[in-house]
Amino acid sequence: MKSARTKTPRRPAPKKPSNPCVKDPVGVYCRVRPLSGPDQECCIEVIDETTVQIHPPEGYRIFRNGEYRETQYSFKEVFGTLVVQKQLFDVVAKPLVEDLIRGKNGLLFTYGVTGSGKTHTMTGSPGDGGLLPRCLDMIFNSIGPFQAKRFVFKLDDKNGVDVQCEVDALLERQKRDAMPIPKTPLGKRQIDPEFVDMINVQDHCKVEDVDEDNVYSVFVSYIEIYNNYIYDLLEEAPFEPIKPKPPQSKILREDQNHNMYVTGCTEVEVKSTEEAFEVFWRGQKKRRIANTQLNRESSRSHSVFIIKLAQAPLDADGDNVLQEKEQITLSQLSLVDLAGSERTNRTKAEGNRLREAGNINQSLMTLRTCIEVLRENQLYGINKMVPYRDSKLTHLFKNYFDGEGKVRMIVCVNPKAEDYEESLQVMRFAEMTQEVEVARPADRPICGLTPGRRFRNQAFREELQRKLEMRGGPINEETEEQAVPELLLQDFPPLPSCELLDINDDQTLPKVIEVLEKRHKVRQMMSEEIARTVRSFKTALQDFHSSVASKENCIQAKLSEKEKTIAGQKMELERLEKKIKTLEYKIHILEKTATIYEEDKRNLQQELESKSQQLQRQASDKRRMEARLQGMVAETSVKWEKECERRVAAKQLEMQNKLWVKDEKLKQLKAIVTEPKNEKPERPSRVRDREKPVQRSVSPPPAPSAPPVRLRHRRSRSAGERWVDHKPPSNVPTETVMQPQVPHAITVAAASEKALAKCDKYMLTHQELASDGEIETKLIKGDVFKTRGGGQAVQFTEIETLKQESPTGRKRRSSPSNPDQPEDAADSEWTDVETRCSVAVEMRAGSALGPGYQHHAQPKRRKP
Repeated sequence: MKSARTKTPRRPAPKKPSNPCVKDPVGVYCRVRPLSGPDQECCIEVIDETTVQIHPPEGYRIFRNGEYRETQYSFKEVFGTLVVQKQLFDVVAKPLVEDLIRGKNGLLFTYGVTGSGKTHTMTGSPGDGGLLPRCLDMIFNSIGPFQAKRFVFKLDDKNGVDVQCEVDALLERQKRDAMPIPKTPLGKRQIDPEFVDMINVQDHCKVEDVDEDNVYSVFVSYIEIYNNYIYDLLEEAPFEPIKPKPPQSKILREDQNHNMYVTGCTEVEVKSTEEAFEVFWRGQKKRRIANTQLNRESSRSHSVFIIKLAQAPLDADGDNVLQEKEQITLSQLSLVDLAGSERTNRTKAEGNRLREAGNINQSLMTLRTCIEVLRENQLYGINKMVPYRDSKLTHLFKNYFDGEGKVRMIVCVNPKAEDYEESLQVMRFAEMTQEVEVARPADRPICGLTPGRRFRNQAFREELQRKLEMRGGPINEETEEQAVPELLLQDFPPLPSCELLDINDDQTLPKVIEVLEKRHKVRQMMSEEIARTVRSFKTALQDFHSSVASKENCIQAKLSEKEKTIAGQKMELERLEKKIKTLEYKIHILEKTATIYEEDKRNLQQELESKSQQLQRQASDKRRMEARLQGMVAETSVKWEKECERRVAAKQLEMQNKLWVKDEKLKQLKAIVTEPKNEKPERPSRVRDREKPVQRSVSPPPAPSAPPVRLRHRRSRSAGERWVDHKPPSNVPTETVMQPQVPHAITVAAASEKALAKCDKYMLTHQELASDGEIETKLIKGDVFKTRGGGQAVQFTEIETLKQESPTGRKRRSSPSNPDQPEDAADSEWTDVETRCSVAVEMRAGSALGPGYQHHAQPKRRKP
């Protein structure tokens, strides 16, 4: 008959609170992969165990204040190119596995640019397993003897776990064994040769102080986030050769404890490292990878391998799992291999690769934004909303950043010079991530059962079995419950044979009576011993009760004192908290003020820089303008020197012509005066004047004679260029014999931009009344220049003056018909001389007719 088992009192469902008072920063580690070749340029150097230095490569050097710029970044620990996987695992992943077995969650992810060694760090290579196989090996080395049988723990579809009794678990196993798919026994399982070297870890690392009164089960799942959609890599899709169906994306949901999980995700219960890594490898073959310019096997998605550990305590006897769901602890460790950030101008991605790269960069940018907001909230004490929902990656792991587990990140960098800009961005993100603090999760509640019950019950069974084997008794399970009464009955004297074969037998009954009397005495002795034991136990119990009561009183007194002390300390804490809040508020105000001042300082510096640049530009413009003006002044001075020389020469020529004309006048006047009076000049006929040209003076001209020109038109000196002939409508035609004529000219009544654009010379005809009453025409000439604004400007250079003159003087008197009157003859002679002198034409310097041209009036004809 089985003894009644006491049931552990039901406890309320343990919530997963995190202790807000204790926070741990995100652990960020750096791993530098070796260069591919010895001739590659390196831009990252390991300074010490916690510092790396990054410097720009040749051709991309940044100088500040004339000095070479190098930047150093600090991490929790830095792993150089010679660090092996085991050393990295012992520092980074081993504490997470220890927390997993103690019922706490953990998140480990690798971050870096494409080709920096993230997948190698997480998975490893043949002969050198990465973090994932080493985590699995450590888990199963620690819980191997305490694993529950299959299907004792059963995961539900709401991110929870149920515990089944042995019968239900047995039925589940039988149902699984009855499936048509043959199952190879665990001992005869053939390991895939592709990864047999990865899981062959010889370290045998395990967690110390594992709770031996618990049973454990491990469940694994493998998902990927591709183009911001979640896919199950362990899902077995039905094979359809004609039209295969694409994999269906999964949905994120929140459970009753506000933890995120993937609905409908395949979760496989595994019992060994080989079986777990085989499941991982099956999903790894489905993961999306592609060949790019920078990486031959570039991950095109974020992969998440989730290890869930379910554990529950044994009952009071240490035989079976305690059938209470509230006592089950479910912890998980997420190992994330992030896809590398990349630049499309380097990868030359097109089509699907370009879309994948855009989604990868967008999800990583969302992760960076969430980290920045968390940092600002903790640094400035604000409560800004963190945009977890902008990406599936951040939405899935928001619980870890909210205090549901420990977070660690491995920054993988490639020291080659081509990845300098990307590595710089990765370093800045890692430095910012270290400033984020995550609340430390609380320890799981302690079970109220006696510790060590598993091994105690096992030792009792082994001892009982050993004694039964010594006495030859049955050792099966049916007789185990009768072993205790039989051991007590063995202390009594054995009964003799009670069979009476003869009526005269007088020995059998006395022997039986004697044995019974002895047994009665033994029983009485045992009863008395039990009574004495009971009395002593009662006395001890009373003493214990009194001691407990006295201790309770003492404890109550101490508790009251402690409560008073605690109350005083609470008041002091409240006062200090108020003071802290006040100081935090002041600090916040000062930080805001400092931020404003810094912003003003930056703005003023930018304004100062812009002003200095503007002054530099103005100074350079001024220097260019000065140089240009100096050139223009020099050019203009040379031009005006030439012009002055030309004008001086023209003036000298004009004066020489005037002197020559005066000389000619004086000579003619002298010839007229010295001519005898009795000889009357004969008036030549018009025909003779036309036939015989007038003789020129004998005196040589001061300048070379000009060639014969037309007498009908006066041609301008600038007739060989394109001109704008501006003649206002108010001009009066002079109808003189000599008119200014400019060929190939555009005649306009008003100056226009269109006409000026086609010509390079400009002439304005201006008329005004001279002092003698004649019309004086001025030809104002200039050069046409194009301005910087696209227009035209005129610079006047010279003025030509055309003056109309007519012979003026006294009226000519006609000579009398009577030759006998001497007075008339004298008058006639005087008239002829006056006329001849008055009609002489004085020519201007530079005239086309030349200085030697002259015209004399014809003598008057006498009337018949």
